[in-house]
Amino acid sequence: MRLSGWMCAAVACAFVTASSPPANADSSADPLVGAPGLGDPYYPLDGNGGYDVRHYRVGIDYDPPSRLLTGSTTVFATATQALRTFNLDFAGPEVRMASVNGLPAAFDRNGEHELTVTPLLPLLPGLPFVVTVDYAGPAVDTEGEGWTFAPSGGAFVAGEPHSATSWYPLNDTPLDKATFELHATVPAEWEVVSTGVRTANVVRDDKRTVGWVTAKPVLGYLTTVAIDKFDYLEQRRANGTPLISAFAPNTEGRHREIEQRLPEILDFTEHLYGPYPFETAGGIYLDADIEFSLETQTRPIYAPKSDLQTVVHEIAHQWWGDWVSVRHWSDICLNECFASYTADYLWPERIEGENVDENYRETIRKYRDNEKFWRVPLENPGAGYEFTSVYYRGPIFLHALRKQIGDAVFFSAVRDFLAAHAYGNASMPEFRAFVQSRSPMDLTGFFDAWLNRTEPPPEEYLFPEALRD
Repeated sequence: MRLSGWMCAAVACAFVTASSPPANADSSADPLVGAPGLGDPYYPLDGNGGYDVRHYRVGIDYDPPSRLLTGSTTVFATATQALRTFNLDFAGPEVRMASVNGLPAAFDRNGEHELTVTPLLPLLPGLPFVVTVDYAGPAVDTEGEGWTFAPSGGAFVAGEPHSATSWYPLNDTPLDKATFELHATVPAEWEVVSTGVRTANVVRDDKRTVGWVTAKPVLGYLTTVAIDKFDYLEQRRANGTPLISAFAPNTEGRHREIEQRLPEILDFTEHLYGPYPFETAGGIYLDADIEFSLETQTRPIYAPKSDLQTVVHEIAHQWWGDWVSVRHWSDICLNECFASYTADYLWPERIEGENVDENYRETIRKYRDNEKFWRVPLENPGAGYEFTSVYYRGPIFLHALRKQIGDAVFFSAVRDFLAAHAYGNASMPEFRAFVQSRSPMDLTGFFDAWLNRTEPPPEEYLFPEALRD
């Protein structure tokens, strides 16, 4: 994710005192009940225990004038324990019916986003099962955590870390990636864009039905649906990878010029971090009151104020955040520190010829004595502060690390770290250990000073030899 006007906004919102993360959620005492949460240190009730999702099939019918959403989501999962009842995360419209393995199931909505489902027959560990949930009601504006509405009458879903629960039930945790498909029906004059490959776009009478399939595992907040009167830009990379980008009314102009550079941006990022990990790419340009862009998998969504740096940032997330995702939200520096470093240092250095060493020194001179700049740690910043210091201090941390260990070690280590966690999850402690394994110097003090402390690092870590004037 990248905030519009990110530096000023991020610095301002981060000049607060970080709070301690909440205690982990307790698992259910009943061995036949899936836990209502997986104990993320910041969001302990996100996700659910007792099963592993393989695939989501989401079907929606959306009417822009009335904002009526009618949905039917089928979840293909495998039980990891015996289950007489289990939870899905869902904060969307009224649930009308649920079934498990084709049989009617009881259901109950409770908590902020829990949908508790009780099958007619208990589920056995190790066996696959299918749960279908039907629902209908108005889509509700969630102010950056789900549905947002455009002046045109269009609508889209965006938000981090939560958004998917506003439009389909799921296991909403970074720890349970699954493949995803969307089948959406809208009035014929409207278009539907999502992640992955478009598999259908058919108009019959006054209705349009569009299909999208995300063939690689994806997290809930990295899926989206966008409904508007889009224009399209279709391109291909030199290797044939199809690129489909969509522009809402009033967004083309300079945004189309930027998006025409997508093949170049993908080539640049691939050179840094390894082969592009997905089968398609593109972008969704929005005309709406939204202050952030988001790395929705294969096809990021872009706020009206997005620029070239924003696109480079969100494309870097296709590696850092999408291909390899955080293990817990306290690991958010893996996502945002690298995306910010790519856009704010590596692209300017290698494509635009900037002296980023001097940029680094200037940033240190400007903020070294500013206590608020250092107040939120990069590793485990605290619940509610995860999207603050990672944007403005993350890039200087990574530049200092690169200068500390040298380009050869730095770039080979980050590429190999990504490959080692492909389509899975990783943590900041794992990243620290991996980089340490590649460097002959002891990095314990360096990492502690940059990632865990709330004051400027000592001179030796703030200015490695390669950064000294």
